[in-house]
Amino acid sequence: MDNREKLSSRIGFILLSAGCAIGLGNVWRFPFITGIYGGALFVLIYLICLVLLGVPVMTMEFAVGRASQRSIARSFHEIEPEGSKWHIYSWFGMAGNYMLMMFYTTVAGWILSYLFFVVRGDFIGLDADAIGNVFGGLVSSPSACIIWMIIISILGFGICAMGLQKGVEKITKVMMSALFVVMLILIIRAVTLPGAAEGLKFYLIPSLDGIREFGFFEVLFAAMGQAFFTLSLGIGSMAIFGSYIGKERRLMGEAINVTVLDTCVALMAGLIIFPTCMAFGVSPGAGPSLIFITLPNIFNMMPFPQLWAILFFIFMTFAALSTVVAVFENIVSFAIDVKGMSRKKACLINFVALIILSLPCALGFNLWSGFNPIREGWVVLDLLDFIVSNNLLPLGALIYVLFCCTKVGWGWDKFLAEANEGTGAAFPAWLKYYCMIAMPIIILFVFVFGYIGIFG
Repeated sequence: MDNREKLSSRIGFILLSAGCAIGLGNVWRFPFITGIYGGALFVLIYLICLVLLGVPVMTMEFAVGRASQRSIARSFHEIEPEGSKWHIYSWFGMAGNYMLMMFYTTVAGWILSYLFFVVRGDFIGLDADAIGNVFGGLVSSPSACIIWMIIISILGFGICAMGLQKGVEKITKVMMSALFVVMLILIIRAVTLPGAAEGLKFYLIPSLDGIREFGFFEVLFAAMGQAFFTLSLGIGSMAIFGSYIGKERRLMGEAINVTVLDTCVALMAGLIIFPTCMAFGVSPGAGPSLIFITLPNIFNMMPFPQLWAILFFIFMTFAALSTVVAVFENIVSFAIDVKGMSRKKACLINFVALIILSLPCALGFNLWSGFNPIREGWVVLDLLDFIVSNNLLPLGALIYVLFCCTKVGWGWDKFLAEANEGTGAAFPAWLKYYCMIAMPIIILFVFVFGYIGIFG
């Protein structure tokens, strides 16, 4: 990549990679997906998917990025066997990055708007119904959704234009650390609310309710999709960070560190959301609006509610922005690598393109709310989420597995040598046949039955 930066430190790499993973997937999507699919048993299946699938695939993405020193735009070109066609996937991976941002920027814009609302003191003194009406008013306004989506895009591409080390890395180091502190305080308040015990029971004690309602394979598929979504796997979002690091550390250890940080934030978000749901009579399966209704209620139950609300949504905004910037960096690098654009020109052109591409999602809750693609009740956001989370992420992960583990791809020996260069936890050589045979079968099996579960 032209003018490629290197991260200034290992902790910068870990926090930046975790910052890509830590975002709306943890504090927005994980709680409502867990609520929909029955609570604790879904969480257990999700954790198993992270260990069996998430960590190995992240290691492979890091390895492809570090070996090629390129983003997904050119990484397969650099290390694929001569005459092979693995590089065709780069177009699908980039499509995944664009489609992810087509709805992610809208939801991140909601987060930023809530920061504005709490600074103004809009939630002070409101009951649960009134807080729900604030969110309803936000998403029903086309102009509000578009304006906040544009603002979050300006911030994201502005940081990309500054470069990773001077912009994103510095912000991530401070904000990710502060986010953990604020979430711990919110957990303490949430679990001490009257009625919180029922929420903890739902979240921590496994129940078969979700499987009875949806079937095992749909629950399993949702858990795997969440594992890929929260870790941003399958579309090269992690590979680019591999291209920014040196050879000092083995990559599996780094993948474990990133996964642990990401998972801690997701689990902590659940400890905030579900006790509060029960305390305020909000259904834990309420859907994407869950975080926007329940969290302000927590703040109103704490001393200095406006202070905690402001702090939380500042860190929420940066958590969301870290993911936005990471994916924007992939998008910008694609234009630089393939078209030879300057960084600033690539940022400007893609900013305009993404604003246009994101309009359907921003309008999907208001002017286009009558458009219900695929199944009744789905809006544009649900369609984009389905395409990315249920298709491009798992199938993209399958591409990385096959590329790294088979002779027709990069090959197991080259992958293992790259992954295990340096010090730290090594990728076990005895996992070869699990990665080569079992992982592809698991991904394809769950992918197929996920479709059966959703449409059957």
